[in-house]
Amino acid sequence: MTDSVTRWLKQLGLGQYADDFMEQQIDLEILPELTEEDFEKLGIPLGPRKKLLKAIAALQPSSSTNQSTPLEVSVAERRQLTVMFCDLVGSTALSERMDLEEYREVLAAYQTESAKAIKRYNGYIARYMGDGLLVYFGYPQAREDNAESAVRSGLDVVEAIGKLKAGTIGLRARIGIATGQVVVGDIIGEGASEERAVLGDTPNLAARLQSLAEPGNVLISSNTRRLTGRLFAYEDAGRHELKGFSEPTQAWRVVCEVAIESRFEAIRSPEDTTLVGRETECLLLLDRWERAKDAEGQVVLLSGEAGIGKSRLTHSLRKDVEPETHTLLQYQCSPHHVNSAFHPFIDHIQRVAGFAVNDTPETKLGKLETWLSDGGQAVNDTAPLIAVLLSIPILDRYPPRPASSVSSAPLWLFSMQPTWIRRPGRSSAHARRAATRRGPGPRSRARPDQR
Repeated sequence: MTDSVTRWLKQLGLGQYADDFMEQQIDLEILPELTEEDFEKLGIPLGPRKKLLKAIAALQPSSSTNQSTPLEVSVAERRQLTVMFCDLVGSTALSERMDLEEYREVLAAYQTESAKAIKRYNGYIARYMGDGLLVYFGYPQAREDNAESAVRSGLDVVEAIGKLKAGTIGLRARIGIATGQVVVGDIIGEGASEERAVLGDTPNLAARLQSLAEPGNVLISSNTRRLTGRLFAYEDAGRHELKGFSEPTQAWRVVCEVAIESRFEAIRSPEDTTLVGRETECLLLLDRWERAKDAEGQVVLLSGEAGIGKSRLTHSLRKDVEPETHTLLQYQCSPHHVNSAFHPFIDHIQRVAGFAVNDTPETKLGKLETWLSDGGQAVNDTAPLIAVLLSIPILDRYPPRPASSVSSAPLWLFSMQPTWIRRPGRSSAHARRAATRRGPGPRSRARPDQR
């Protein structure tokens, strides 16, 4: 969005102030709220200040329009976009078989459930086309995980629609996803049909992949497959001659999400690149490692802009100390699980215990008990607590702990993570209540302003 502000400033002949706007994180949303006093604080002279205020006033919606509509600068731009086409399988046959009002309810349920899964991953629904949806990931706001978000959203849509029924008939969706360079931003149409045009091969490829997909499947392009790396399991769907494309196109079917230890290593290959210009930081980390080995506990926080190399630096340290005896505990936060309390810890336990996607609750409990037993833990004491944390039903499998075995000293576990961590919600409150009944267990504290 700041790119659009930069272009707008250049159109006004005030491009020299673009850096000031970017430094203060001024985007299109807050641009209309700026006052002359704000511009004066930025050090902008009187003449340009007046020019900016006049230009902002000209961009404001007129009194006859909805005043809640956000300010938009109609400037087409080139960007990488992930496009998703979603289709309800067999909708034409359903419309012929069902009463029109009943069919309308089925279609509304399909659109509602699809929209929930799409918006959960910051997708932008560009168009509803009856039984189809056109969705953008990377517009209007670009994110580094657009391709991953699109695939996750596609899997969630397929799962959600698979639970719906039209009478006795189960519904199924099929999805095509493609990633590539497009030009987006030009407004076409008027009124209710107004939309942002997207030019390029990517939307066409997504539409062709969607038509190839079997019911209940998600097909993706090679570009999307490359960007999502080892985050998912895939099946080769073969090369296909697609209308409008001169060369055969490779397609991939997404099978499921894969449990990973590091998103960074799943998407990239750190060994293929050389770490440059971080000698000081590397020496500092190695110094802290040496102190830790001398029984001086150390905590290091790596903080910086996205893409600056935090994960790469951490990977370098891991490789440096790999020959030495140590135990590595790695907890991975994710923007896709901000509403899941304790997700990094739950994910870690599920990985080390060897949980599989199709495991039954009984199988999971068995794997959990094996993992705890191998670690020298008292299974009957610890398994009920962790099972509740993992949302595994335990029923009457474990005997209640006597009150005399409960320690009067609480055990606190502090988890501080500035990004993609939220305060515990209902699920963790349930875990705390269960832990209180059975004995001392992990606790978490977070400030009210901590995400």
